[in-house]
Amino acid sequence: MSRTQIVITAAGGSALLLAGAFIFQLLGYAPCEMCLWQRWPHAAAFLIGALFLMLPSRALALLGALAAATTGLIGVFHAGVEQKWWEGPTSCTSGDISNLTPEQLLEQIMTAPMVRCDEIPWALAGISMAGWNAIISLFLAGLWIAAARRSA
Repeated sequence: MSRTQIVITAAGGSALLLAGAFIFQLLGYAPCEMCLWQRWPHAAAFLIGALFLMLPSRALALLGALAAATTGLIGVFHAGVEQKWWEGPTSCTSGDISNLTPEQLLEQIMTAPMVRCDEIPWALAGISMAGWNAIISLFLAGLWIAAARRSA
């Protein structure tokens, strides 16, 4: 497989994951804040892939790897929040409410986002969407690295 074919596969993988996220959203699965964070690096990886086709370079392939790894690591963090392995950002999880006054608790409830990051709305084979994003994105990062290592 040529370096260009590897980049097309990696960038295409990000495009497919991004399209999948939008399809799930159209099906009624509203994204949480961390879901949205995971979309931006996929969009960047796709654009880097398009740029690579015009100006192939090792630097662009490494930048694509960074984008894919970034969304993959966000996915790992998000999946851990969903599994309650660690706490997520207070902006989209319930957090610790044991020391809140009733007024603070009411304010937290009233300002809470509609979609929580620590809930799993859909899973396949026991793995959430965030988990699948992590697995696939880290694989895509490996493809980008393989493209960077391959000579022109």
